[in-house]
Amino acid sequence: MDAYGHVNNVVFLTYLEEARVDMLFVNAGSDAAAEKLASGVVVARHEIDYKAPLVFRPEPVVIDLWVTELGTSSFTIGYEIKDDAGPVYVRALTVMVPYDVQAGRPRRVSVDERNALSAFVESS
Repeated sequence: MDAYGHVNNVVFLTYLEEARVDMLFVNAGSDAAAEKLASGVVVARHEIDYKAPLVFRPEPVVIDLWVTELGTSSFTIGYEIKDDAGPVYVRALTVMVPYDVQAGRPRRVSVDERNALSAFVESS
């Protein structure tokens, strides 16, 4: 909580991370895709729009997330943190880059990753 009794802005990044990790490493589809994503993917950029203050309460919030862009060397995840029937508290984007940890440099999105991430691409 911040000085005004709202969820602190940094905490929202943690909420986004927890939802993103669940999507990428738990619900990514095949074991090959989850393993490839777990072997190295880094955050290149966050963009957060705070729409309404979220105050302490025992009920959980809903975090919807989807892939907004799926490129050859990065992908973007869109999010909304909200209540089922209430306001949207946050809209956010995270640009993720697959990363070769051993080589210490970015890499391309693999076929397995592309197939797994395609299931989360927003429909137009």
